[in-house]
Order: sequence, then C-alpha cells, then structure tokens
Amino acid sequence: MDALPVLAEHLPYPLACRILHFTPNSRMKRHASPWAELNFAISGIMEIGIRGVTYLSPPQYAIWIPPHVEHCCQNAGEVHYACIDIPAAACAGLPDEPCTLEISPVMRAILADFERRGISYPTTPEDRRMAQIVIDQARQARAYASYLPSTTEPVLAPVLAALQRHPGDKRGAAHWAATAGITERTLLRHCQQHLGMSFNEWRQRLRVVCALGMLDEGRPVQAVARDLGYSTPSAFIAMFQRLTGESPDSARKRGLPAPP
Repeated sequence: MDALPVLAEHLPYPLACRILHFTPNSRMKRHASPWAELNFAISGIMEIGIRGVTYLSPPQYAIWIPPHVEHCCQNAGEVHYACIDIPAAACAGLPDEPCTLEISPVMRAILADFERRGISYPTTPEDRRMAQIVIDQARQARAYASYLPSTTEPVLAPVLAALQRHPGDKRGAAHWAATAGITERTLLRHCQQHLGMSFNEWRQRLRVVCALGMLDEGRPVQAVARDLGYSTPSAFIAMFQRLTGESPDSARKRGLPAPP
C-alpha cells in the first residue's frame, strides 16, 4: 500500500490525487490527516472504518472524510481506488461530518483523465481549473449518511445481520418482522428511523454490494443473479443498473484480468 504523501497547507495545489491499489485482505491502521479525503472505488468496494461505523462505497459513490477525522481501511477483496486530498482551506461548503457522496460523471471523467496522464498534483492553469471543478462537484453532490448504513438498535440489528449472512434470502418484510417479534409496520418504521431508507432499498443496496464483489471475481451474471435471489437475470440487471448506473456485465469485465 502506498505511503501517505505530505501535503503541506502552503502548497499552491488545490488538491492531490492518489490512485491506489489494495490487494485482498489489505488493512491500513487508524490515522488522521490535516486535509480532507474523498475516497472512491474505481473497481471493487471500499471499506473505511470511522468512529465505529463501517462505510461501504461501491463505484458511483465516494466516502467523504473531513480534516482531522480518524479512520482506518480494510478490504476483503481487491480494490482499485482514487483518494483525493483536499486542503482544509478549500473545504468550505463541503460536509462537516463523514458521509457518502454520489459521484458525478463529470468528476469521474476528470479523475480518470488525471490517472491516465499521471497527474498527482495539478500544476498547470488548465489542470488546476479541472481540480476546482472536482471540488465544486463534491459540494453539489447528493450526500448520504452511508451507502449501506448499519445500526446497533437491538430490534433491527439482528435482522440486518441475518440478511448480510444470506443476501439472497427472498422472504419479505413480514417474515423478518415476525422473527423480531414486531409488526411489519413497526419494522418499516424502524428502517426509516435508524437507516434513513426503506427496508427494500436497504436490501437492494446490500445485494449491489455483494454483487460487485462476485462480479469482480469474474462470476457470470446469471450465477450472481441466482445467488442473490432473483428469479431471472433481467430483474437483477435492471436493479443493478438503476442503483449503479452501469450493467453488471460491464462491472464483471472490469474485474477480469487483462488479456496477454
């Protein structure tokens, strides 16, 4: 894993861009930086621990970490990701708390161009303008507390844990409410209150996270759909495209090794 760069506050760069690669089962010990970090996966799933909460970020979403916030990283699978370091002085208008930000196609295109040209610090006037667009796009991005939020609430937590163990389980909210000894209406209310989203949306996001890991391993789309409880691949493909903006086949091909 690459060492953290020194980004002195007096440097004239509006941001620094690091493209990093994590092998499976990588870990980075807890640390804090004097600058903010915008982390997003180019492929794979980011896992960052912040204040006892694990933030998961599949492609299309970034994890925002304000300056001086301690965090650690660990990944079960292989991850290729971008880390954008933004000086504290440039963080006005950006979230004060860690969160998940939706990545725009404009931001992704600029960072892909920086990676292609090997730009770590944008020094030319043209590249500095592009860097400012990245920061502006982050300010305008839709923010979520977490892509796949968790909770320690004693009624809801066991239900979420069971679904994470078996993401392909097709039984509905009524079944899970019964296992928790509550009504379906109460379960749905708990989801909105503690997760900020509906039961079905949380379960679909869980399936996206699981699917990305399977697709990165090169597993066929039909097999992934079946394992995640979909009766037809087309239903899985429609859900995946709606939540990620790309087809599962595109995600799968991205994770395959390059031909010799």
